[in-house]
Amino acid sequence: MSRPAPSPIYTLRGAGGPLNTLHFSCHGRDTPLLFSGSGKGAIHMWNLNTRRAQKIVEGHSGSSVIWVSTLQGTDTLISQGRDMQVCLWDLSEGRSALMDSVWTGSVGFCQPSMLETSPGTRLLAFAGQQTEEIKIVELPSKSPVCTLVPDAKLGMVMCIKLWQPDSGPGPLLLAGYEDGSLLLWDVTQRSKLSQAKAHPEPVMCLTFDTNCLRGISGSSEKKLSPWMLDRQNNLQLQECVTLVNPGVSQLCIRGDGKLLASAGWDHRVRVFGWKKMRPLAVLQYHTDMVLSVAFSDHQDPRQRLLAAGSKDQRVSLWSIYNEGADTS
Repeated sequence: MSRPAPSPIYTLRGAGGPLNTLHFSCHGRDTPLLFSGSGKGAIHMWNLNTRRAQKIVEGHSGSSVIWVSTLQGTDTLISQGRDMQVCLWDLSEGRSALMDSVWTGSVGFCQPSMLETSPGTRLLAFAGQQTEEIKIVELPSKSPVCTLVPDAKLGMVMCIKLWQPDSGPGPLLLAGYEDGSLLLWDVTQRSKLSQAKAHPEPVMCLTFDTNCLRGISGSSEKKLSPWMLDRQNNLQLQECVTLVNPGVSQLCIRGDGKLLASAGWDHRVRVFGWKKMRPLAVLQYHTDMVLSVAFSDHQDPRQRLLAAGSKDQRVSLWSIYNEGADTS
């Protein structure tokens, strides 16, 4: 007999808007935190011990917040809103002071991607003012690194992922476009390395496992499209995974590379074994589209959580497959 579907261990309410983005900061902290960005422009900093909002940052003039993250090893929060700004916030000693901002010129929903290149120095990639362009700047100097624009008309940039390969000179960037294409860019050479048509519809989301050079993307259709990079950095499409209902907002791989979670337009979170894409669980709690999913970065695997944010203005937290479970 199959086990009954789990319930959330608890929920967070009071965000006041759809939950577009989630980010955990638990590793090496006394107080585990979850950051959320809402469609009403608020960033909530949830204390996971008290299960309440410890701080609320109103930072994007009421515009929808589409991305939040933290700079590792610092008390700096970074966020992007649909006010065309990426903002950096100083959270040290109880503050929430705006330190700096980067103007993107983009009114789309593409979340930026950040990569630490050396201690204290990071690259930030984001969708630019022109429909198809991706801009990369260095932080904290904000000096431009490059602009990536495809030769062919692929439509709007929908999602990006920046990473540093183990071998090779410089960073690479994966981008999903409105026409369903995936492109792999060499940032140093400002050149396209490979391209694949992963979906007939716009690529709504992608995630990439840098350890095994495998990724997966989702769109408005009833399929997930897995793919991998070969040794020549060619994108190789793999067999699609069919879903029960169409539409995926976000995909997230757990830090240990064992689980994949998808945020569904059908109000559900689906959990797969990442290695073989075996369906493991369907999490049902929300009453509207699930917009975001995130796995926690707890040092102790037994404490790991999965969070889901929904258009219903609630965050659900789940404890699943944490110790010794077969997730292959």
